[in-house]
Amino acid sequence: MMGDFYIQHEYWFAAVQLILAMFGMGATLTTGDFKDVLREPAAVSFGTAIQLLLVPAIALAFISLSGVAGGVAAGIALIAAIPGGTTSNIFTYMARGNVPLSISMTGITTLACLLTTPLILTLLITEYLPADFAMPAAQIISDIAFTLLLPLLVGMAFLRFLPRHAQWLSKLSIGASLFVIALIIIGSSSAGRLDVDAFGLQNISMVLLFLVILTLAGWLAPRVLGFSRADSTAIEMELVVRNANLGVLLKASIFPVVAGGDNRLGDLVLFSVLLYGGVQLLAAGALIALRRRSARVHGQSG
Repeated sequence: MMGDFYIQHEYWFAAVQLILAMFGMGATLTTGDFKDVLREPAAVSFGTAIQLLLVPAIALAFISLSGVAGGVAAGIALIAAIPGGTTSNIFTYMARGNVPLSISMTGITTLACLLTTPLILTLLITEYLPADFAMPAAQIISDIAFTLLLPLLVGMAFLRFLPRHAQWLSKLSIGASLFVIALIIIGSSSAGRLDVDAFGLQNISMVLLFLVILTLAGWLAPRVLGFSRADSTAIEMELVVRNANLGVLLKASIFPVVAGGDNRLGDLVLFSVLLYGGVQLLAAGALIALRRRSARVHGQSG
C-alpha cells in the first residue's frame, strides 16, 4: 500500500523534502553570511572550482576506469553533478572549520548548478543511457530553481522581516524534512526498490570507493595549495557532503517511476544516491573527529 502510493507520488515526496530543508536553511542565513566572497576570494574561488570542475573530472575518470555502467554510472554522475549539501555547513562548524567560507561555497555552487548540473550529466552519462533518452535540461533547471533557490530566498526573507519567528520555524522545517526523508526510504523499500542483492556488493563497493576518492581529493587539494587548516576543512566538507536530497529529486524527475514498468535503471540510480547520502554522514563524522583532534594538538603545541 505504502509502496504503491510512494511510486505514484515519488517526485512530490522528494520536492517537498527539499523545499522544507532549503527553507529551513534559508531562515538561518543573511546576506552578511556571504561576505566571504569578497573577503576571501582565493578560498571561495578554489572551493567553487573544485566543486564544479574537479569533482566531475574525478567522476568521469572513475566511471571510465572502474567499468561501472548503466544506473550505477548514472548515479555516480548525478552525485558529482549536484552541489554540496546544506549539512556541510553544520559539519564544518563541528570540525572547527571556516563556517562562513562553507556557507559562501554552498550558496555559490547552488546557484551555479542551475547551469552546471544538466551540462555535467549530459557530458558524463549520455553514452550509458538508452538511445532514445533525452536529457530533460529544462526540467532540471526548473526543479533546481523552484525547490532549491526559491525556498532558500523565501527563508532568508523570512529571517529578514520576521526574525523573532525564524529560529523555531527553521527547526520545524528541517525536522519535517528529515521526517519526509524517512518516508522516502520506507516508501522505496516497501516498493522493492532498495534491494541490496539486486544492486550487488560490487556496485556497493564502487560507490564507496568513489566516496573515498572524493574524501582524499578534498583532503589533498586545498593543503597542496597552502590554505589554512580551517579553510581546508571547509573545502573538504563541501566536497564530500553532497546534496543527496537534490539527487533524489532529480532522479525522480529524470528517471520517473512507471507503475508496472521496468524501473531498473532508475532503481540503480536511486540506490546509488541514497547509499552515498547515508555513508557520507559516516565519513563526515570521521572527518569531524580527526579535525577536532588535529585542532587540539595544534592548539596545545601553539
